[in-house]
Amino acid sequence: MDLLNRLSSLLVVLSFVQVGNMSAQNGIKVENLPNFDLHRLHFGFLLSYNTSDFTVKLKPEAPYQDSLMVLQHLKQPGFNLGIVASLNVNPFLSLRFLPTLSFQERILQYQFQEPDGGSVYFQKPVESTYLEFPLLMKYRSARINNFAVYLIGGGKFGIDMASQKDVDNTLDDEVVVKLAKYDYGVEVGGGMDMFLTYFKFGVELKAAYGFPNLLIDDGTRFSVPIESLRSKTWVLSFTFEG
Repeated sequence: MDLLNRLSSLLVVLSFVQVGNMSAQNGIKVENLPNFDLHRLHFGFLLSYNTSDFTVKLKPEAPYQDSLMVLQHLKQPGFNLGIVASLNVNPFLSLRFLPTLSFQERILQYQFQEPDGGSVYFQKPVESTYLEFPLLMKYRSARINNFAVYLIGGGKFGIDMASQKDVDNTLDDEVVVKLAKYDYGVEVGGGMDMFLTYFKFGVELKAAYGFPNLLIDDGTRFSVPIESLRSKTWVLSFTFEG
């Protein structure tokens, strides 16, 4: 929610800046890239800041059959690099394909009860490097001089290039929490486009929610109490399109 509040503040600031610029022109509107929407295809790139997390569900019997007392999931920052390919269906609707390399990290923090009544803590970082393939529909407002807002939504498929699903936890000194290699889900969000002199600059906030249970239960004390782990990510993107 902190990220959403920051974007909302940014949208308000930029809106005032836009109004100020229009007023400063004494009623003369200078429209940048006036033919931009006449082209069917647009390409560009994106840079993103992400905050990754899990939706965690414990087994109902876990508190009674296991020594696990508390399991916390801690979101961590990461970043994305991607390509933008946009097909204009009409001036207000476009289909966007955004192949992206996403570097993500989450932390699972366990508290187990010891036989002597004490407790022991473990932190298990879960790192992923996803090659993602989002396919999204973008619905944009009409341009107001060099400014427009939009909504975006669709689905994505991801491949974890750093998956540790084949690690043998019976041999390793450090037990890892293993996740499945493939993920898919939905993305929804919104943003604004600013038409500059030489390119279109966009600021976008979206949330991604994974559908499948990513946990691979290999019988360790870190996986047995968990019924499911599903991905959850907030992404703040800056897009550059020509």
